[in-house]
Amino acid sequence: MSAAAAAVTSSAKLAVNPHKISSLSSRSPLPSAISIRSKRDIPPKRLILVTCTATGDGAKPTVLVAEKLGEAGVQLLEKFANVDCSYNLTPEELNTKISLCDALIVRSATKVGRDVFESSRGRLKVVGRAGVGIDNVDLSAATEFGCLVVNAPTANTIAAAEHGIALMAAMARNVSQADASVKAGEWKRNKYVGVSLVGKTLAVMGFGKVGSEVARRAKGLGMRVIAHDPYAPADRAHAIGVDLVSFDEALSTADFISLHMPLTPATSKMLNDETFAKMKKGVRIVNVARGGVIDEDALVRALDAGIVAQAALDVFTKEPPAKDSKLVQHERVTVTPHLGASTMEAQEGVAIEIAEAVVGALNGELASTAVNAPMVSAEVLAELKPYVVLAEQLGRLAVQLVAGGSGVKNVKVTYASARATDDLDTRLLRAMITKGIIEPISDVYVNLVNADYTAKQRGMRISEERGVLDGSPESPLETITVQLGNVESKFASALSESGEVKVEGRVKDGVPHLTKVGSFEVDVSLEGSIILCRQVDQPGMIGTVGSILGESNVNVSFMSVGRIAPRKQAVMAIGVDDMPSKETLKKIGEIPAVEEFVFLKL
Repeated sequence: MSAAAAAVTSSAKLAVNPHKISSLSSRSPLPSAISIRSKRDIPPKRLILVTCTATGDGAKPTVLVAEKLGEAGVQLLEKFANVDCSYNLTPEELNTKISLCDALIVRSATKVGRDVFESSRGRLKVVGRAGVGIDNVDLSAATEFGCLVVNAPTANTIAAAEHGIALMAAMARNVSQADASVKAGEWKRNKYVGVSLVGKTLAVMGFGKVGSEVARRAKGLGMRVIAHDPYAPADRAHAIGVDLVSFDEALSTADFISLHMPLTPATSKMLNDETFAKMKKGVRIVNVARGGVIDEDALVRALDAGIVAQAALDVFTKEPPAKDSKLVQHERVTVTPHLGASTMEAQEGVAIEIAEAVVGALNGELASTAVNAPMVSAEVLAELKPYVVLAEQLGRLAVQLVAGGSGVKNVKVTYASARATDDLDTRLLRAMITKGIIEPISDVYVNLVNADYTAKQRGMRISEERGVLDGSPESPLETITVQLGNVESKFASALSESGEVKVEGRVKDGVPHLTKVGSFEVDVSLEGSIILCRQVDQPGMIGTVGSILGESNVNVSFMSVGRIAPRKQAVMAIGVDDMPSKETLKKIGEIPAVEEFVFLKL
């Protein structure tokens, strides 16, 4: 069994029919990425992991390298393809060249938008991003036009970790400020007295590849290291002497905070006025991750107020930042121009990694670094589309019910169906559940190609069961149940009798519905967002909650109540079109009969 396949076990034989499901197209949000389109300007859907040549007559494919790539990577490409290294192209020049190319390699400066894919006229098969982030590539357009997008996520790990440590040490000892002072003819030893790293507590926020390498190096410097990452395996952290803690504990106890989380809607401006107020006075902050995870104006205020003693930043919300930026010009801020991956070794490693990924994709090989995926046939997609949406939404709901701690390790999925085992390929559904669990807290794009690999990398074990039902096999599935084992829940009612976070859903009239939370039966459409309330079952509760939402101009799309017995406990599931304010949610929580509640964003 391969390493990737080892992440998934099955308690029933799951047959694979390669003619039914050949690939998956996915990019959050899923519905827009997998919808069947009929625009005449989009090429017919096809499998894109196929061996390709430039002309079909045996000629080599052509690879356009639009930004500087290490020589080792170029040499690897030249063994397989005709390589055109053309740098600093204008958008018009890129669009003109692209129709003659089978693959395109870029870094972060070149924008690969819909116009590029339209100009390629169907010839462009692969876009390679020499680095991790793919913000400059239109993934939706790439998928529509049958173009695979791959990146190089591992080669710069050590370089980024080393830069984080370098910034932390330079900040603690005022290296950059003292350097500028001496070069200005000054000699102010007393002004630039620093602080020691030994014995200080470092909070690593995001315990992935880079974060764990920073932790290793900080331990070697004599620091006490804690980390916050609700989905990191505790055993991996403990193996290098790191304690996983809650977000608030990390903020309140750290002397140094090093950021290593991706930029997602959940992490955008994660460090803001509210979170700075929770920090130990005199904390020092390092960011070599993404600029957008810090509210830069709030950081300036925290520096001026003395909450943050110093900051060392390699990344910014807008790059390059404005020359008159108060943050960049602040005396107690050390800055570098996004140098995290800028070592000769990392640049060569990235070049080789992306060249290998592009060559492999042109040869028709499946790549674990694919960030979109091959297209699903229209016939299969039409049948599975609502169930695919249901699978992802159940994953998103389940992971939001987890309180954190040691992370999600055990996932059990049960499919109830009247179809024969060999007539239901669950790879697509399993991939979307994995996507729903992982993507909200990661910069990894999960698809059929990399779902099992991604789960294994995060120590997540997925088991699948089939519940065989009597009845007509007209519908592929009756229900999907997702259970997360060995976790704590922020909504106790979501726990099953055996202690797992449990959600169940089904498709009704083509629309995914949530039908069970823990042991409580509910019925709410999985559209918009959901408020779950556990309450004492008594008259007037629906009206009371509805009135609070109405007064706050929050539109209710659906409401359902499941109860154990009359006048006992009940769970109310409320679908809302808008995100309620904190004040509105507080009012719901203050209703005497409400025992607990949680807001879940889909």
